[in-house]
Amino acid sequence: MPETNEYGQPVGDLVRQWSPRARPEPVTLTGRYVVVEPLAVEHAVALLASTCGPDDRPLWTYRATEPPADLDEMTGLIARTLATPDLLTFALLPDGRAAEGIASFTRLDPATGQVEVAGVLFARTMQRTQAATEAIHLLMRYALEDLGYRRFEWKCDSLNEPSRRAAARLGFRYEGRFRHHMVTKGRNRDTDWFSVTDAEWPAVRAAHEAWLDVGNFDAAGVQRSRLSDLTRPLLEAVGGA
Repeated sequence: MPETNEYGQPVGDLVRQWSPRARPEPVTLTGRYVVVEPLAVEHAVALLASTCGPDDRPLWTYRATEPPADLDEMTGLIARTLATPDLLTFALLPDGRAAEGIASFTRLDPATGQVEVAGVLFARTMQRTQAATEAIHLLMRYALEDLGYRRFEWKCDSLNEPSRRAAARLGFRYEGRFRHHMVTKGRNRDTDWFSVTDAEWPAVRAAHEAWLDVGNFDAAGVQRSRLSDLTRPLLEAVGGA
């Protein structure tokens, strides 16, 4: 039962010794399978090659922009991204290769300790790999553990089923749908919200680390245990999706 105040009204749990947290910085995060580093215009060549090929247009369906057609357009997109307030964007470099993806922190709120990972883009070569999972894991660990944030959000177009599945696989709890939330490329977007809280993070982190462990993959790189099998009990335990 929730506590009540002197007027008999229910009130939220007391957050003891809370103080505003530091704002995320453009740090470099190094994992076993991927390096997450601050996005720079120098990544333009690699990102154009890895995410803007003839067969890559579906990667951009749910993004706010169409894929850049050439290096100048990619350089311009990166420059605009870097100049956008309340956006901290990282390049994702798997297995010592050049950049094959990006991800951003947005909705940065150090006062209440919440942040959203947004604009996640994985090249086809990076999809369904340890590097893709570890990239999100490193960003979550930085925010929830290193900075002490209380809430880490994931949002996506409600029609973007791969993103919905990725959120659940990573241990994000479904919170609901914001209808008529945006107009993107002239079309309505309903947005689905997911989150992991600081209280849930230790169990989610353990699931991530168990899946990412080298022992979870055979000599051919095939997983022995699926991450969704490790995170599903966590979601079911709290009534998640």
